[in-house]
Amino acid sequence: MPLAPDMAFLLLLLLRMAVAAAFVVSASMITERSGPVVGALISTLPISAGPVYIFLARDHDAAFIADSALAALPINAATLVLGLIYTLLAQRHTLLVSFGAALLAWLALSIAAHGINWSFAGGLAVNAVAAAVCLPLAQRFRKVTMPPIRRRWYDVPLRALLVATLVAVGVGLSDRVGPVVTGIVTVFPIVSISLMLILHPRIGGRATAAVIANGLWGLVGFGLGVATLHLAAVPLGSWGALLLALVVCVGWNLGLWQLSRRGAAR
Repeated sequence: MPLAPDMAFLLLLLLRMAVAAAFVVSASMITERSGPVVGALISTLPISAGPVYIFLARDHDAAFIADSALAALPINAATLVLGLIYTLLAQRHTLLVSFGAALLAWLALSIAAHGINWSFAGGLAVNAVAAAVCLPLAQRFRKVTMPPIRRRWYDVPLRALLVATLVAVGVGLSDRVGPVVTGIVTVFPIVSISLMLILHPRIGGRATAAVIANGLWGLVGFGLGVATLHLAAVPLGSWGALLLALVVCVGWNLGLWQLSRRGAAR
């Protein structure tokens, strides 16, 4: 007996939430064991936005994916600012102050960005400005010795809940809110936020800030991947564009990893 449309939608949404949550939780656990540099590069791969975009590509045409990627470009710049604010404040302040101020800044910038009709050139320009400001200011906080991490029972459930909620909002509401809001929700910095919430109470603000500061360089590559997705979605189709965007993100982070290894060897 076939399922009712509402039940089928609910089951598919739950499956999507579970798949994306498992993907992100696994990646963040690897991050905790690999140190601030490698951990940051792993965490800035499209491990939360990627699964959401895959599910969106099943439900929408290439033009929708291209428009949502364009809307996501300035939000990536806001995420760079979020990372910088947290990094600066976490050196001396509590999680509540550091995370709260960073999140409020992200929300304010994202709301402001939503009110602007962005061109592709404008999206690239705001990312370039954000990178030019944030990367030098965060540079001196990147090298910190990571203390041992003791896991707590709620770590995995909390991360899974955060990611599953993102998928539910991004995918479940995409038909109602359109590509612009979908693009904003899809690149919500769920991995960075989960790392702040989980790591700060256990290893301290400075060590957590080192992960976030290293991740700012990875966010530059993520922005390039989003730009690639926007440009390639219509001519190549959603699936070809998603694959190409993934190659850009992975290639960028592999390049950063090689540079970090050479720096360590010296």
